[in-house]
Amino acid sequence: MGRIAGRESQSGERHSNDFPPDPQWYKDAVIYELHVRAFRDSTGSGIGDFRGLTSKLDYLADLGVTALWLLPFYPSPGRDDGYDIADYGQVNPDYGTLRDVRNLIREAHARDLRVITELVFNHTSDQHPWFRRARKAAPGSTERNWYVWSDTPDRYRDARIIFKDFEPSNWSWDPVAGAYYWHRFYSHQPDLNFDEPRVRQALLKVTDFWLEAGVDGLRLDAIPYLYEREGTNGENLPETHAFLKQLRAHVDEHFSDRMLLAEANQWPEDSVAYFGEGDGDECHMAFHFPLMPRMFMALRMEDRFPILDILEQTPDLPANAQWALFLRNHDELTLEMVTDEERDYMYRVYAADPRARINLGIRRRLAPLLGNNRRRIELMNGLLFSLPGTPVIYYGDEIGMGDNVYVGDRNGVRTPMQWSSDRNAGFSSANRQQLYLPIVTDPEYHFEAVNVETQQSNPQSLLWWMKRVIALRKKHPAFGRGSLTFLHPDNRRILAFVREHEGETILVVANLSRYAQWTELPLGHYEGRVPVELFGAVEFPRVTDEPYLISLGPHSFLWFRLASDTSSTELAPGSDDLPELAWRGDLVARLRKHSDEVADVLLRWMVKQRWYRGGTHAVAGASIVDVISLPSSPRAVIALLQVRYRDTEPSTYVLPLITDADPAAEKLLVENPDATVARLIDAEGSSLLLDATVIPGVYETLLNAVAGRRRLKGAEGDLVGRGLKGLRGQAGSVTGLTATPIREQPTMSNSSASYGERFVLKLYRVLEDGPNPDLELGRYLADTGFANVPRVLGSAEIVHGHDSATMAMVQAFVPHEGNLWETMREDVGAFLHDAEAEPEPPQLAADGERFFLDISRQDVPPRMASLMGTPLRTARVLGERIGQMHQLLAAADPTDPAFAPEPMSSFHVRSLYQSVRGRVNQALELLEERRESLPSRDQEAARQVLEASPRVDALLSRVRELRPDGLRIRIHGDLHLGQVLDTGADVVLIDFEGDTGRPLSERRLKRPALTDLASIVRSFHFAAHWPRVERELLTEDAAQPDGLASWSTAWFQWMSAACIAGYRSVTVDTSLNPGEDEAWSVLFKALLVSRACDELTSRLGERSDWLGIPLAGLDELLGGAGDRSARH
Repeated sequence: MGRIAGRESQSGERHSNDFPPDPQWYKDAVIYELHVRAFRDSTGSGIGDFRGLTSKLDYLADLGVTALWLLPFYPSPGRDDGYDIADYGQVNPDYGTLRDVRNLIREAHARDLRVITELVFNHTSDQHPWFRRARKAAPGSTERNWYVWSDTPDRYRDARIIFKDFEPSNWSWDPVAGAYYWHRFYSHQPDLNFDEPRVRQALLKVTDFWLEAGVDGLRLDAIPYLYEREGTNGENLPETHAFLKQLRAHVDEHFSDRMLLAEANQWPEDSVAYFGEGDGDECHMAFHFPLMPRMFMALRMEDRFPILDILEQTPDLPANAQWALFLRNHDELTLEMVTDEERDYMYRVYAADPRARINLGIRRRLAPLLGNNRRRIELMNGLLFSLPGTPVIYYGDEIGMGDNVYVGDRNGVRTPMQWSSDRNAGFSSANRQQLYLPIVTDPEYHFEAVNVETQQSNPQSLLWWMKRVIALRKKHPAFGRGSLTFLHPDNRRILAFVREHEGETILVVANLSRYAQWTELPLGHYEGRVPVELFGAVEFPRVTDEPYLISLGPHSFLWFRLASDTSSTELAPGSDDLPELAWRGDLVARLRKHSDEVADVLLRWMVKQRWYRGGTHAVAGASIVDVISLPSSPRAVIALLQVRYRDTEPSTYVLPLITDADPAAEKLLVENPDATVARLIDAEGSSLLLDATVIPGVYETLLNAVAGRRRLKGAEGDLVGRGLKGLRGQAGSVTGLTATPIREQPTMSNSSASYGERFVLKLYRVLEDGPNPDLELGRYLADTGFANVPRVLGSAEIVHGHDSATMAMVQAFVPHEGNLWETMREDVGAFLHDAEAEPEPPQLAADGERFFLDISRQDVPPRMASLMGTPLRTARVLGERIGQMHQLLAAADPTDPAFAPEPMSSFHVRSLYQSVRGRVNQALELLEERRESLPSRDQEAARQVLEASPRVDALLSRVRELRPDGLRIRIHGDLHLGQVLDTGADVVLIDFEGDTGRPLSERRLKRPALTDLASIVRSFHFAAHWPRVERELLTEDAAQPDGLASWSTAWFQWMSAACIAGYRSVTVDTSLNPGEDEAWSVLFKALLVSRACDELTSRLGERSDWLGIPLAGLDELLGGAGDRSARH
């Protein structure tokens, strides 16, 4: 390093490389990322080196890439794959010498390959001479100030810990220095102090050294974290951008056609700042980190929305700037720039094995991530090479290399390149045990099958396909430099866009679905053009002014040049006629044959039940995955039916089934006509296949199984009873209890029965692996002594292997007078009846940005208090109980990962913004799609909501700007009046499952506590407007007298105020929620809007007769008032 430190650049001298002048060469580049140590070993040491890499340059040139990105090759202790640099001016001796590097650069340039390498400005290794000198230097000295020191670890507390899996703090104690040193990553990587001018000057000399050596581009690692300032998160600070401007000016002055690439793992609006101002005066390129995970999300969701959504948020770039795009690289598939829900989804679908997760990401290579599915691999690469930006390929992905999750850290994706089926995959001649990492020997990705030599000899291999797609990309500059215009066909599984540059127009159409799809593209702007498919130069029919019909195979894409010259089957509605099944044998034996016909009949019956969660998802099919026999009288079974969808993940439903052998069945069927599944025909006649939940004996059997801790065997898994204290050992005493099925409500997602006034058993209709939040939260709250939840007494689980899913839960019975939804509807009706006699309409509370907070601090007008009566007190008590519940959840054991509260951070705020934004956009898009088919009474309200939708942007921008405050805790998750029991003197909260339309793991996420309060306020809104819905349904009259509309509004306002006042009376002095009124109000309103959008989406898919309520709620919220129902 000494040679660099003493080197001075000659002012005004411009160093050129070996290429013709092209200041924007990076826009047309195809970059290949590799480890020197992983590519080719020329010495038999077991470690790749520069000479080995140089020997493989012809392969890379043949592949078609135009630039090599070399990961750090400097001297290093090797504790972070070379990113812990001990000397910026030398080469790790395991890899070779400086002469070897210069020879590589020369040989690469001879093959038209540019070379990009790493500069890690943010930190060094703790073995770097600079740090060794600094730790021994006197405090305050120049040598000491090369790094960031402190006498306390309490500085810069707003900066997040990036490697939370490994580091508890950003500060570490150095016993030699007698002080703490700052590190944004590992503790063995102290951060340089950019406030010290000598540090900046030294790094400019490092830059000169490598650019003078012929390097064409520098990737600037961890560039957002260069400076530290109190009161900030230490990212994207103005000082960082000032330094980058200085660096760019220095490079431009002394070197020709060199490129700076920013590694800024930030949201688009923050990343774009690293290009600088004007035409771009900082970095030439930056990675588009938020796009990458959303490409994977779009693939699994089979929906273009994640891609469109993030690119719509991406600002325009300066003229000389370019994004760098990648699918995989040397690090984990980072999930920092996603919402909590999106991260949970990615973990579920791409990293079910916890060993694949690290930090906030997934440590898998591309092929294993995509299930080694060739269609998916091609589709993802097709998007990589056609979306705006420069594509980056990770070594080995061109042949579909596998990984090794059993290797520590992220090294499982850094294994040796697989060249052939020979010894050590042709990588090295060393003893296999000498290799720096083991060769992949997983049967599916074994090096004997997956290697360059084998694929080179097969023109149909992935390697050859990659050669072709790279060649096409290079042939058409519009891919690298063109503008982007998205098309919006009705089929959301189709992603379509146009790239245009200097007279060339490229149309890209991609099918994100695993099934064939068709759509009509709006190509009227290109009328008269002829689409020419690029791979085969096939001409398609000429574009006319009509929508352009096109179909695509599963997971496929098409690239067209628009030249100036020359079935998915939906589940059909079931018939009213009872289906008939030829039947032979007992119920268990017949169901265990896993007949498609039987599964189809069960599916067609199930989709008509109110607990079916499929909604509008397109069903691909169903199959019986297990059958468990119940020792009930009469005999019954539990069939587990897995439903596969075309546009989302499969679900497994719990179907208790029985035949009508019981003489009482006829009476039960009269009371429960929907319980009949099918008619069974056999040689002796016919019988009926029934939903066994209408037979009390089934519930009684399940209760005994839980109380007796019984295990009932299935073919694939077992039903296991887990009785807790209060129920365990009572198998004998519960035998005589009679179960009474509980009348199902529209909001219920399970089936339940009570046993006198002793127990309640819930049967969950959907099985999901993992702790059920209802069971988990119920036990936690009861154990804390919270008296306002039912006591959990046990559960029944389906156990298969090491996994289990909650199928049923037993709770203590709570004496009550009904749920609050029932009682509040009656109260609203009585209130409106009395209000009709009032001579004057009520005085409504004034609108305002802090409407709900302000009204909660006001006294209820005496006239309103008199008319409303007891419900006001109930609302206040409900708010108090919600607040007390949140306090207990916020006091959870900090070492319990399931319940430990988390301080809100800037990343959590951005995650919340993204989540609300996504829900709003999806709801409004669905509303626009279905507006014309809505009942006439709702079409005008829909129009008003859609016209008011631009106001959402103003609200969301305020959410994004919120200062992190408050906690994220476990919450109820779907709190509405139907989930609250009225005991007369108090209330009891029930049904902690959360929103059952969402996956279980997502329902277990921690969220702002105000989420529950917003949900209950929205429920008051439903109750207030329910009389209008009833009137419309009974009389088809959408009108409501203006006076009564005002009274409904007043009832909603003051019930909400009472509930909020009760809540704040027990939480106002805590750290649960934002302390400032404005922040509290912005967050609360955003959560109200999010909840209303969820209601709208749900009603558009299920209950259109309730649609007017969320429409009115959204219109009111977007208008800025607490409620303006008088409009309607």
